[in-house]
Amino acid sequence: MNSVPNLAFSIPTASESEQHDLFDRFADYGYTGLQLKGGQYLTYLEEPDRFLRDWKSNAELSLIFWGPLDSAGTARLRQAFRFANAVGAGTLIFCHALPRSEVHADDMPSIARQVSDLGEEAKSLGVTISLHNHYDQPLMYPEDIAAFFEAATPGAVGLTLDTAHLVKSGVSDIAGVLRQFRGVVDNIHLKDFADGEFRSLGQGEIEFAPFFTALKETQYQGPLCADEESGAGVLEGMTVASRFIETLWTKS
Repeated sequence: MNSVPNLAFSIPTASESEQHDLFDRFADYGYTGLQLKGGQYLTYLEEPDRFLRDWKSNAELSLIFWGPLDSAGTARLRQAFRFANAVGAGTLIFCHALPRSEVHADDMPSIARQVSDLGEEAKSLGVTISLHNHYDQPLMYPEDIAAFFEAATPGAVGLTLDTAHLVKSGVSDIAGVLRQFRGVVDNIHLKDFADGEFRSLGQGEIEFAPFFTALKETQYQGPLCADEESGAGVLEGMTVASRFIETLWTKS
């Protein structure tokens, strides 16, 4: 499969064997990038050289980082910047672990300033922060995204748009969200959703055809990442996702 540009894959792994399947076989299924879950790199934060020895790969790496922005969380995030720089990961996808119920409208400017400052700091190390829209986190709804980027420093941080987290949050027009925020979306997580659970692509209830049409209409150029969180195995997940994306990309 070669027609889909910037195709990436992400999946949690439960064993060293599964992680080897991910690192050793991704290219066989048409992927050029890997977006790593925390369990695949966090134990190496202080030892990037050991990570490179253990998991040498020609994949375009990104790191998915989950945490709060208290003092301890911010210090660990900065450590992740340095690790990303050392292992050649150009993007850190940040899931801000703050419950949405604790965020009020007048909090968003200060959140945006804090993340923007961290984004500028990361860019000095050659790393881009992409803030993940996420169920029960500060960027849960489109209005949250709008408020954040109205207050953020232009160019300091991008947006990872996650299809299933939008739908789980009650947003049905995911293509409309992509069009609305086309100027800041720099990463996309594709996953399906049904009955309150994440599903493999094509096995849930999300209608993806309009979203793929919007991808081409907006001339999106960033990574298109199949984010497999249904519980499928690594090889199965890579197979199902690559076939699904290739079919829709060709049809759209």
